[in-house]
Amino acid sequence: MAGIYIHIPYCRKACHYCNFHFSTSTQRLNEMVQAIGMEAKLRKDYLQEPVKTIYFGGGTPSLLPVQDIQWMTDIFRELFKVDKDAEITLEANPDDISIQTAAAWKAAGINRLSIGIQSFFQEHLNWMNRAHSAEQALQSIQVVQAAGFDNITIDLIYGTPGLTDEKWHQNVQQALQLNIPHLSCYALTVEPKTALDKMIRQHQIANVDGNQQSHQFELLMQWMQDAGYRHYEISNFAKPGKFSRHNSSYWQGTTYLGLGPSAHSFNGNSRQWNIANNALYLKSIEQQTVPFEIEYLTVAQQLNEYIMTGLRTSEGISLAYISEKWGDENTAAIVKDAFKWVEGEKIHQHNRHLVLTNAGKLLADGIAADLFR
Repeated sequence: MAGIYIHIPYCRKACHYCNFHFSTSTQRLNEMVQAIGMEAKLRKDYLQEPVKTIYFGGGTPSLLPVQDIQWMTDIFRELFKVDKDAEITLEANPDDISIQTAAAWKAAGINRLSIGIQSFFQEHLNWMNRAHSAEQALQSIQVVQAAGFDNITIDLIYGTPGLTDEKWHQNVQQALQLNIPHLSCYALTVEPKTALDKMIRQHQIANVDGNQQSHQFELLMQWMQDAGYRHYEISNFAKPGKFSRHNSSYWQGTTYLGLGPSAHSFNGNSRQWNIANNALYLKSIEQQTVPFEIEYLTVAQQLNEYIMTGLRTSEGISLAYISEKWGDENTAAIVKDAFKWVEGEKIHQHNRHLVLTNAGKLLADGIAADLFR
């Protein structure tokens, strides 16, 4: 299987914590849509496998006129072997959602929505510099459900300064009461060169508290387990049958093609990424050239990639698969290095799989790095 990711590099305003590539000027949005269509044509040979997922991300792809979404989807179906029942996800901000837009998206073939809620509290949305209000956060979910969308995910952020355990619980409970089948929950990360980073360095706001973030993550895991959700990836929780097929393909190491400025592609042997500059991207595509850099992965990098992504999932990493693809010597070394984590109850070893325990999920990146070859 394969997937297509489309990066729409525009937002109404800049969230304080965001370090994704985007512009708040949409002057050249129509040119960008045309360029992305052209890039797809230039790279039509990148994907040989059936395309089972399409993901409109960003940025804020819900800014796009629905006819542009339909146009791009039609082009992908012409160029690639897109399954009739492919999962087609659109990231949407609450302030872009109305009865009309929800109905139009559904008619255009969008069958999954990822809504950037982040919080149901106005003071937290103000602190993040989000474009939508708490009222819009609630209403947007009700609107898309009324439009017939049942495959919905929302984003929530925890570990922000001032977010009490009680309000974090209220955020999660609100999502559960709304019967949201999938939640992506992220600890606030202070990325370099963001507005948040600058404000913290200038002592305008408090820094994040790592201990508080860990505590709120532990609370989250328990609440979601009690509610019957599967914690199928570090940041993702879903009801049965509602896993993100697109994101799961990333974690399983399948091939995906990224289109648009800053979009990444991966085919198992190499990863490549487009230039993160809208003007230069448009100029290059106009000249029939895709502006990307590429990195060819060594055998060790391919193994480490599998360890990093696999450990984040509920299936963990398969020792049998590692033996088959990278040899018994690497498998033995990984088992040896994992022993202290198994003894410390951070990893559970079962049926030739290494799976992080809840305590281990708090240390996921460090444990993965320790197992790298």
